[in-house]
Amino acid sequence: MKTETNGKGNVFSNRNFLLVFFGAVVSELGALLYSFAVSFYILEISDNNAFLQGLYLALCGISMLVLTPVGGILGDRFNKAKIMYLCDYAKGGLIIAATALMLVFSEAQAHIVILFVLGILGNAVSGIFSPASGALLPNIVKEDKLQQANSYFTMKNSFEGIIGIILAGILYSALPIHILFFIVGASFVASGISEMFIRYDFSPSEVQLTFKVAFADMKEGIDYLRTKKSLLALLFAALFINFFFTPVTGNFIPYFIKTDLATAPSYLFDNVLTPELWSSVFSVFFGISSLAGAAIMSALPQKEKCGFSTAKKLCIYAVLMIVLTVGYHVLVSAGVSVNAFLIVLCLGGLVMGFFISLINIPISTVIMRIVDRDKLSKINSIISIGTQGMIPLASVLAGAIISSLGSTVLLVFCSAGFTVTALMMLFNRHIREI
Repeated sequence: MKTETNGKGNVFSNRNFLLVFFGAVVSELGALLYSFAVSFYILEISDNNAFLQGLYLALCGISMLVLTPVGGILGDRFNKAKIMYLCDYAKGGLIIAATALMLVFSEAQAHIVILFVLGILGNAVSGIFSPASGALLPNIVKEDKLQQANSYFTMKNSFEGIIGIILAGILYSALPIHILFFIVGASFVASGISEMFIRYDFSPSEVQLTFKVAFADMKEGIDYLRTKKSLLALLFAALFINFFFTPVTGNFIPYFIKTDLATAPSYLFDNVLTPELWSSVFSVFFGISSLAGAAIMSALPQKEKCGFSTAKKLCIYAVLMIVLTVGYHVLVSAGVSVNAFLIVLCLGGLVMGFFISLINIPISTVIMRIVDRDKLSKINSIISIGTQGMIPLASVLAGAIISSLGSTVLLVFCSAGFTVTALMMLFNRHIREI
């Protein structure tokens, strides 16, 4: 099979990249609609049970982590594009089947059980999908185009954060939940169709895959990672960064929307924006600035090292989280002004979105450049396990903290932990090597 990596000029002249990009646009837009709807729907049918929502996020995260090593092993031994479209078909089919069951069983408790089962199975499929998709770009894009390709993917994510979240808020308010879920299922099927036409040079492994071979493959990946001290340091830093940041977006914001904002006597633009649509507004501000940051990165030359500059940007992120924490305590908990906090949250999203592009794009590019291609899926799976490993615990812990101690305590906990992690990363000598 021929690999289309030559594209002259812009990376969009590469047919394979176009197919991957289109498939990602469709499926990730569907995933965004689904995650938005599920977060609010579980709170809605469980009487704002924050612990139940946190448990859902935790179980979904665990199921993805369990299957991610399998995805890493398969991604290095089988055709990555084939793995991707089979996973998208499986996920689309699961969502459509679960939606049909929700129509048959209309009770709230039945819907909760169905969503939990769907979340666990769907994230297990994602665990197989992610290492293969993360390792595909270096096989279809020339090395000097990797930063540009990663920048366009970040721009895509930002654009979806703008349009997709607005659309999600509108559709969640306007459509029955089963119609919205059917749309999501169809989006994964459409993505799978696009990915079926991806072609690249692939040589299947001559060694038959057995449990013994699989364990040997994963051990090889771990041993390889041990030789890359800088990547290992980055992995541990990312683990704690995600642990302290994910509860802010996954637990705090939906709970703030359903309690503080929804129960307020009035709020900004309450005549045109439902509380759920305000969640879309936050994401739009984040997405606009992230899009701007990615656009800048797409035009800049690739740097050989980015670790130290990334650590400095994370310290700025930590300051923004502290501002958010103080703002919530002073403006919302103390009952001063929910409207003022809405403004703080939107402005904070603008700055955070810009810096997230400047952080993620160089790091992703460096990993793709320095890791051997025949080990990239395994390394991606190990990095994914490391970076996502504590998120399920964080989700459950965050739900428990909100339920028993309140949102302010959760924000203090998250901002303090994030700050310590960012400072440790700033002074780590291995981080400066990448």
